[in-house]
Amino acid sequence: MSARIEKVVISGVFSLDGQDFDVDNNVWLVGDDDEVLVIDAPHDAAPIVEAIAGRRVQAIVLTHGHNDHLTAAVALRDAVDAPISLHPADRMLWDVVHPDSSPDADIADGTRFTVAGTTLQALHTPGHSPGSTCLYAPDLAVVFSGDTLFHGGPGATGRSYSDKPTILTSITGRLMSLPADTVVHTGHGEDTTIGAEIGHIA
Repeated sequence: MSARIEKVVISGVFSLDGQDFDVDNNVWLVGDDDEVLVIDAPHDAAPIVEAIAGRRVQAIVLTHGHNDHLTAAVALRDAVDAPISLHPADRMLWDVVHPDSSPDADIADGTRFTVAGTTLQALHTPGHSPGSTCLYAPDLAVVFSGDTLFHGGPGATGRSYSDKPTILTSITGRLMSLPADTVVHTGHGEDTTIGAEIGHIA
């Protein structure tokens, strides 16, 4: 049996330049009845713990360091006893939210996570943030894009440490080379596919 994918949507606040915005975040669980990998930990750990439902958590993998993707990471780590992984280029963003704690492991381009017989490979895709990372699971024909790619085009670049030319290079060089039917599970909103987004990248 291959791993399955579960989605939890959690509402909360994204803080940017002294302003707060209401936002819905997608949390993705990849696994089976015994173990899961958690992708992102926004706002509130409780709904994530409920969805985990007592299963062993292999890792809490953060796609990037913006506060709406990692506010609940430390509380979730404490609740399920699992390591947090983050690309070190986003450590300065982590430190704003969790100055008294640290991630447990660094993500690098090519880092692999295995859960329920499925391997997810980290693709470093800077631009939305310096450490933004997507997770590609070829066995499941999906990529978890964080805030790098959405239905309708690239992620926003009006953020601290973000850069539009960089995100476009990341998307064209790393994501558009994936099979066109690869499903894109995003950090916010609805799914899309690589093929559907080719015309939106400019």
